[in-house]
Amino acid sequence: MMAKTNPGRFFEDYRIGQVLTHAVPRTVSGGERALYHALYPARHALYSSDEFARACGLAASPLDDLAAFHIVFGKTVPDVSLNAVANLGYAEGRWLRPVMAGDTLNSVSEVIGLKENSNGKTGVVYVRTRGLNQRGETVMEYVRWVMVRKNNLDAPAPEAVVPELAKVVAPETLAIPPGLDFSAYDFTLAGEPHRMADYEIGEVIDHVDGVTIEEAEHMIATRLWQNTAKVHFDATFRDDGKRLIYGGHVISMARALSFNGLANAQMIVGLNGGAHANPCFAGTTVKAWSEVLDKAETSAPGVGAIRLRLVATSDASVGKLKDETGRYLPGVLLDLDYWALIPA
Repeated sequence: MMAKTNPGRFFEDYRIGQVLTHAVPRTVSGGERALYHALYPARHALYSSDEFARACGLAASPLDDLAAFHIVFGKTVPDVSLNAVANLGYAEGRWLRPVMAGDTLNSVSEVIGLKENSNGKTGVVYVRTRGLNQRGETVMEYVRWVMVRKNNLDAPAPEAVVPELAKVVAPETLAIPPGLDFSAYDFTLAGEPHRMADYEIGEVIDHVDGVTIEEAEHMIATRLWQNTAKVHFDATFRDDGKRLIYGGHVISMARALSFNGLANAQMIVGLNGGAHANPCFAGTTVKAWSEVLDKAETSAPGVGAIRLRLVATSDASVGKLKDETGRYLPGVLLDLDYWALIPA
């Protein structure tokens, strides 16, 4: 009998240079924005109001940057991480064009690294993914690496290839949306008075608020992004009988919480690095803090770029990341390093 179902790729199925064109393009509308804002306490003004966006030089309010990321990411799951143990990290991410209602997104990935783990049961796969719109324009790109199970434990290990990845996206390579202008930015409507000059490198911001993760909202979110990874849905897939919360759900929750203190860090345009430091499960209360890592000027009127470390925690600790051995503390869920656009 010929199998018609897709069991997903296993580690031994990947090859360096392999190009994966992912299925099911997605046309976005205001529905994605409404659901995104229902799932997270997302309230950055540029993504909430067409009129605010127009006052900042855009044609209308774009889809939230992380919603665009989740859609592009979700396309890749059946080909990259259906049999994943865990998504491990990100690098070299750039948002290149705003995604507007009516755009259709699809994703293409290239395998750029492979390394079998010493246990012989899993390996790490590195892919560079591009999200494309209906005109074939790249709207975003990023590298991620994921630990994937082997199906045939006797399959020989491939030659280890670990790509050299930039630790930081150079600020001069950040893509500023055409027309973006913060010179007449309305701080009152945005919710806070702070501009880039008000933040100091090394400053740590406690975002104060917390949200308890619920199983139902996580299921809705993961389905919304058409993420089919077994670890998020099938409670029998893990030895502990728990469904792992999609790491992107934690990213969006922490980013939304960061509004309190960073309301004017409007658009994410660069992803320097990221790690899902510890697993998250339903019932966990997520809190967040940020550290200002760098600042840079841009060529757009009144627009600056601020580099931030966003940390999500399960224990309400602030400013603490790793122990004396360099390991992430058990309460750290997410360590994300990104660039955002902010009034200068």
